Amino acid sequence: MNQPDVKSHKIEFPCADYPIKVVGDSGENYKSTVIEILSQHAKVDLSTLAERQSSNGKYTTVQLHIEATSEDQLRDINSALRATGIVHMVL
Repeated sequence: MNQPDVKSHKIEFPCADYPIKVVGDSGENYKSTVIEILSQHAKVDLSTLAERQSSNGKYTTVQLHIEATSEDQLRDINSALRATGIVHMVL
């Protein structure tokens, strides 16, 4: 049986419309904390902002688009978000 030809999807930088999704503990300052950290590291398109709570209200997902300039920048964003202690996953 032949293996399908799976090609790695590399991000080409700069990427002006890079979607990022951040999942963390719901709370009064969660959304503003996420936006503040993202804004410190990248140009953020607030017009793409979407927020959704889990069915039990324990977690909130914030999704928006940023201008991604490098893999290092994305690693720094991930580290800064996780350092808050309220972020569980960055996609």
